[in-house]
Amino acid sequence: MSSTTNTIIPDNTEILIIGGGIMGLSIAYQLCLRGLTDIVILERSYLTSGASGRNGGGVRQQWSTENNIRLMQESVELFRNFATEFKLNTWFRQDGYLFLARDKKTIGQLEKNIRTQNQFGVPTTMLSPEQVCEMIPELDGTDVIAAAYNPTDGVLFPWPFIWGYKEQILNMGGKIYTFNEVVDIDVVPNGFVTHTPKGSIKSKRIINAAGAWSPNIASMIDIDLPTTFVRHEICSSEPLKHFLTPMVSDLSTGLYFSQSMRGEIVGGVSVKGQPSSDSMQSTFAFLTTYAFHLSKIIPLLNSVKILRQWAGPYDISPDGNPILGAPKHIPEFYFCSGFVGHGFMMAPIIGVYYADWLANGMMHPIFEQYALDRFNKKNIPLEKETLIIG
Repeated sequence: MSSTTNTIIPDNTEILIIGGGIMGLSIAYQLCLRGLTDIVILERSYLTSGASGRNGGGVRQQWSTENNIRLMQESVELFRNFATEFKLNTWFRQDGYLFLARDKKTIGQLEKNIRTQNQFGVPTTMLSPEQVCEMIPELDGTDVIAAAYNPTDGVLFPWPFIWGYKEQILNMGGKIYTFNEVVDIDVVPNGFVTHTPKGSIKSKRIINAAGAWSPNIASMIDIDLPTTFVRHEICSSEPLKHFLTPMVSDLSTGLYFSQSMRGEIVGGVSVKGQPSSDSMQSTFAFLTTYAFHLSKIIPLLNSVKILRQWAGPYDISPDGNPILGAPKHIPEFYFCSGFVGHGFMMAPIIGVYYADWLANGMMHPIFEQYALDRFNKKNIPLEKETLIIG
């Protein structure tokens, strides 16, 4: 069996995947399953050093657009089967997502979302304040006037998915090279030559799955990828006795939190007025904002100890939807970016779609819908996703 390595890379490969996060690993795994194992993954740091290793583990089907709802219905099924397929405990549990509303405008948006979700079989319902407090007696329901709840949404522990994908890729013959940063790409006849400090590699195809760093990779072949790196923070508390079942999100503040299997409260919040940067350092502004809102909504947590705090990048496209497929003038250079803060939860199904296309020629309509050229003024824009938290 091959091993993850930071040694000299091979001279050539059929498919080069740039980015060792959940997207790149999911695509590589699905390609290997279909017999296309001549794959190399290059990762600039360690696996999951970007957003994949810095997320809160939420998995939901509550969205405002049909595409995202359908994507997540399929992804949830893959998450459900992952533990059996990979023989790993993923701690995936479907205890629901609860979106709190404190004004009529938000209720109107949630009601619209629920109608769309119900249309496609997602069993979301609107709860009264009394039902919310019955579900979570510790929650201070002051000013909460309704909530959207889907019992089949859930939370998982991210890292087993990374470990599972990695081991299966290596077992099937794929190669993963960590600490190999891409510094330049040349477009050559019948493919590309990608340069790193530890060697150059020729490939027929490239998949740009570098997350928030994807624009840097695209610029190496003179493509302007209009995604933005936006920094978000998250933290985890000491373990507490279990009292919280669903993931909770307060749409008025951007606060979200859940309780892990081990009892920690894991959550984040929007911090208004804070300039974005590519720093992964923690800030006091986030911690004070989070503490204020969390203790207000769950007074029980007023004195809880925070054990860890970290930051990660959202990879945001202009319309909040992913950028997929390949540009017409460079048809073997594929995008996989712009997933905002929900790339991890969509990665399993995106891997299936890409593998079906590249290995079997079955191109899903999503690749045309989410093509880069949709941002041209002549094209009809996609519906903007509105239910984004954090």
